[in-house]
Order: sequence, then structure tokens, then C-alpha cells
Amino acid sequence: MNISESERDALYKVIFSRRDVRSEFLPTPIPNDVLSNLLKAAHHAPSVGFMQPWDFIVVDNEQTKVAIKAGFTQANEQAESLFSADKRSQYKKLKLEGIIEAPLGICVTCDRSRNGPVVLGRTVKAEMDLYSAVCAIQNMWLAARAENLGLGWVSIIEDAVLRDVLGIPEHIDIIAYLCIGYVSEFKNKPELEEKGWLPRMDINDVIHFNRWSKT
Repeated sequence: MNISESERDALYKVIFSRRDVRSEFLPTPIPNDVLSNLLKAAHHAPSVGFMQPWDFIVVDNEQTKVAIKAGFTQANEQAESLFSADKRSQYKKLKLEGIIEAPLGICVTCDRSRNGPVVLGRTVKAEMDLYSAVCAIQNMWLAARAENLGLGWVSIIEDAVLRDVLGIPEHIDIIAYLCIGYVSEFKNKPELEEKGWLPRMDINDVIHFNRWSKT
């Protein structure tokens, strides 16, 4: 199956216009067929040994969101104190989640015991199943952008909070909590770049040929 030129260009447009959304969510409901498209895209990600270690917990209950937001708030206050004074001032101005505002949350997990203790391709790098779950998230992220949906990854929250609120068993690894919804706009640049938190690195500074070339 060949990819046409217009299909190729659409893929790159999706990649370069993908954003980590925090503050632009609209209350517009996500149709079931669109949600199904996102989950199917995630489920078709590559996985080590084809073990498909992921599960997806879809969250639309408001009380559940409130409990998760409380966990974020506590973790965020602790995180703020770790930065230097100048960065702390900048940090306080950033909105780093849309847990309540987004119509849906999706918690992505990884079952490292799925399909037995020995997994093809995981015998040397045991963490390959975790990376597989992250591939599923990237698939979902790009599919969301193609559906004109925003997605934001909330990393500032303790696993214990999500485990308790969502009833996740102890042997299941928690990879991400994602906020998903239609948005008022997609920014031209990533928000942290736009607000001066850090610049985008020059691509030539991160490419090496044949061997590591930095001194």
C-alpha cells in the first residue's frame, strides 16, 4: 500500500502541528465514533513481541476528575518548590493541566506480565514494554490532532493517586494521564517554547552519523 503525496503531506502537517494542550479545552462532547478512532489508533501501535501491554481507562465522571485534579494540585505545589527563584516565578504562571476542563481523560497503563515472563524482544532491554505503551500514546496524540482534538499529558501527579482513584491493581504500571477535547485554538508553537521556558534545539545539534560526535 503506497502513500500518496497528499497523504504524506497531511501526516507531516499533523506531526508539526501537534501540541500539548492545557488551557484551550472546550466543553464540546467527543462523539463515540471519534473516541473509538483514537483508541483504535493507540491499539495499533508497535509493541515489543506484539505483547500489546496497554490498557486505557476512559474518564468522564466529574467527581473522578475532581479527585485527580486534587492529586495534581498537591504534586504541583511540591514541584514548584524544586525550581530556582526565577524559574519558580515563571512556573507559577504556567497552566500545566486541563483535568476538569477537558471532556475526557484517558489513563494509559502497561501490564508488564502480559503474555508471560519471557517476551520476544524484551530479553535484553526489559523496559521495551514501557516504550511500547508510549508508542500507543503517540499514536493517540497524532490521531487526536488529525481529528482536530487537543491532547495534554499530565505528568505532575503521583501514581498512587491514580491507582487509588481509578482502582488500578498494584502490578499494573501507570504510564500517563491524558486530557482530551476540542479546543479554541492550536498554538503556532508549543506553549513552553512560546512562553520562553526553553527554546527548541537546533536539529543539527542532536544528529550524529556513525558514532557519538559531541565532545
